[in-house]
Amino acid sequence: MGKYQIGEFEEIVMLTVAILHGNAYGISIKQQIEETQGRKVSVGALQSCLQRLEKKGYLKSREGEATTIRGGRPKKYVEITAAGKQALATTREIRNRLWEAIPRVVLDMKFTVYS
Repeated sequence: MGKYQIGEFEEIVMLTVAILHGNAYGISIKQQIEETQGRKVSVGALQSCLQRLEKKGYLKSREGEATTIRGGRPKKYVEITAAGKQALATTREIRNRLWEAIPRVVLDMKFTVYS
């Protein structure tokens, strides 16, 4: 995988940024992941992931308008870059090849519970 290597949580975050197209910022990403994935996401883990993905060049950020609700601080919106789109496409291609390589008998097997 090399150049476009991303982890599972990074992939989920990037896919969520794509889903939120144009409205992806910390809290909206956190809420979307929690709703769709049924998993809790800490703000710290999400912020670390967003910074890591931006450093890799897979996301880029921009500041929105400052609001009084946020104490005058602007929201930091993120979007996927061309390199991020390629990383997602590469990851999907690899996952698809792995799924296709599994012998059908493995996935069709019924599990027996032993007592």
